[in-house]
Amino acid sequence: MTHRAITAILVASVLLLIAAAGCIATTDEKNEPVAPADEAYARGLAEYGAGNYRVAEERFAEAYALYTGAGDADKALTARNAIFRTNRTVMEYPLDRSAAEAALRERVPGITDAAIAEWLDTRAQTIVSENETLYYLDVAGNYLYAHPDEMQKQTASGVDFDYIGRYAWAENRPEHGPYVNPVRYAGVERLEIPHEALPSTGILKIWFPLPVETESQRNVTVTNLSAPDFIVAGPFTTGDIGYVYYEVPAEAVNGDLVITADIAFTSYEQIFEDIDPALVGEYNTSDPEYLLYTKSERNIELTDAVREKAREIVGSETNPHLQAQMIYYHIIETYPYSHVPHGSLDAREPKVAESTYMFETDHGDCGTQSMLFSAFCRSLGIPARAVGGYQMIIAETPGGHFWSEYYLPGYGWVPNDLTVAEAADWVAMPDEKRTAFKDYYAANLDPARLVIQKNVDAPMDPALPDDAVSFRVVRQSPAIVSDTADYDIELFCMGCFGISLETVD
Repeated sequence: MTHRAITAILVASVLLLIAAAGCIATTDEKNEPVAPADEAYARGLAEYGAGNYRVAEERFAEAYALYTGAGDADKALTARNAIFRTNRTVMEYPLDRSAAEAALRERVPGITDAAIAEWLDTRAQTIVSENETLYYLDVAGNYLYAHPDEMQKQTASGVDFDYIGRYAWAENRPEHGPYVNPVRYAGVERLEIPHEALPSTGILKIWFPLPVETESQRNVTVTNLSAPDFIVAGPFTTGDIGYVYYEVPAEAVNGDLVITADIAFTSYEQIFEDIDPALVGEYNTSDPEYLLYTKSERNIELTDAVREKAREIVGSETNPHLQAQMIYYHIIETYPYSHVPHGSLDAREPKVAESTYMFETDHGDCGTQSMLFSAFCRSLGIPARAVGGYQMIIAETPGGHFWSEYYLPGYGWVPNDLTVAEAADWVAMPDEKRTAFKDYYAANLDPARLVIQKNVDAPMDPALPDDAVSFRVVRQSPAIVSDTADYDIELFCMGCFGISLETVD
């Protein structure tokens, strides 16, 4: 049953109870009447704070139904958003202990009971709700990432790593950069929301991602944007993030809502492997960009523990380029890639920064690895950022991805890709080829990229609302907000967006 259907049933049930019994208020500590809706909402907050997320969602749903029945639209919206936040907190943990064990046995043939117990007891990602330990949905896949020997057994055939390594292992790679081998891409971005998923009233707010101009991505064009009458801001293809902002009245949509954009851009291979550490200049520590990319942010968090660990990684080294290289190799050797519960991390209160989550749990994917790299660098006074968009290095079809950059005076923004580098551990290959592949991605980057944002948590205008948008850290897909939808349209529409690209002359 969908969340929308569950919400509708709860609304109907509670409204029937109100009609039959009347709305009887309780009292608070001051012996003043407390409306049942307010009481239900307060109980939801208490249950959430106690880690009883499934019960909290039920209490918020009760409050939503009561506020709706009373015609209090503002409080109903607050309760609805609390339902969304609570559901997002726990939704990526659908497995109980027996289901997690079964998933491991199915995905990892021959795994022992001892290995299962060790993984689930000490290393798997979990959340506790109603005193029950729940396991992350990809508990088995993450076991394989953490055990590359097992992963290699499953990737022995079917992985064309010569294709993936076509830039890293190129015999005719330019010796000097930084921006070479331009590739022109053109294609279409498409958002299609089925008519039955659209609210019947209100305004649909859409932040639609677009390519952005960077040092390595140039000559960006955006044409044939759909629904120009409903564009409120943009399109923006310069600055920290590319996007266009729509406000679409529900009554203006006949049938499915389709928004498309024709995009084109030139992507350059980046070659920085000839950096001379002695020629790295001094930072202007009062420059606004230096201050921006060396501070603590929502998901790139500088803590005392991170600072201490960064100093431990670099030891007595003081050159920022060599320090960044040491951090790069430390992460790919110490923090194995894994899928993580981004939705939960973004929704959870109190907030857990993505970089801190990986630092403390050893779990993180491309974005989390890039954010931790940036946090380590920033803690040493090296400007760094996590760059997001899409990659076409693994397959021609664009896949969502993040990578890192650190800034060196005299050279500019130096890229690396921790996750693509680590992928060499997932496939059997000669050690010298694996080393060459990882070395390439330490200070170079292929041109098979589409950049949407120069850093995580890049601000947009109008700003994304805190309580209605899932996974605010990135904008690889549209953010979609409706104050009148009774279900989580943001989550539903994550499967409604796609990008098609091809190389052009």
